[in-house]
Amino acid sequence: MENYKEINREQWNQRVEPHLESDFYDVAGFINGQSSLKDTEIALLGDIKGKRILHLQCHFGQDSISMARMGASVVGADLSDKAIGKARELAQLTQTDATFVCCDLYDLPQHLEGQFDLIFTSYGTVGWLPDLDRWASVIHHFLKPGGKFVFVEFHPVVWMFDDDFQKVGYRYFKSDPIVETTSGTYADRDAPIHATSISWNHGMSEVIGSLLRHGIQLQDLQEYDFANYDCFAHTVEFEPGKFRIQHLGNNIPMMYSIVGVKSL
Repeated sequence: MENYKEINREQWNQRVEPHLESDFYDVAGFINGQSSLKDTEIALLGDIKGKRILHLQCHFGQDSISMARMGASVVGADLSDKAIGKARELAQLTQTDATFVCCDLYDLPQHLEGQFDLIFTSYGTVGWLPDLDRWASVIHHFLKPGGKFVFVEFHPVVWMFDDDFQKVGYRYFKSDPIVETTSGTYADRDAPIHATSISWNHGMSEVIGSLLRHGIQLQDLQEYDFANYDCFAHTVEFEPGKFRIQHLGNNIPMMYSIVGVKSL
């Protein structure tokens, strides 16, 4: 799909305003000092004070700004021009050390210079990318030798199911592009938007293999039987801030995390 970037940029642009107004993102609470980061990634990030961080696929920058509030100097990057515009407004409003670049992830080396102590990306990111070797090459390009890569993502098993979680609708492994036209958004299912998206499923071996091939040594790998976000159908909150598909319980993995270090 040669025009997948333009199609996906448009659908993310449509999502920005409903997301800003949603309880899901709670922008008012965020402006007043609440962190958007979950305990999962806070534990993986560790002490980031004084670190220079690159946040890939940052949406409108809440996590980027949250890391800046923890003492880091952060650059966020995203495909959506509307999201990046809002990210810049939020950074100015919160007076944080966060700057933002608008471009496709694969093109980032043409828009940004330097290397970083840490690269972070999380939740619903790699599914928008057709080629994870190119993704890993961008991570290698921007990460300092000995630098840390922190990644938290929804588990590929989740993406095998249809939207109603009643049957397996997609292959676990990467296959043809998944083209969908949907109404609403995960943050507001009644939002008055109707957009087409193009995505890909990526199995664990594809993700990990791409990082290993580009000099990112695996330090930690975890799988979780819950999601940190209430963004799927038929969820139940079994502990504060932890969600499962009610009829599937703890029988499937819903997230995974990776910590890697760039070879010296």
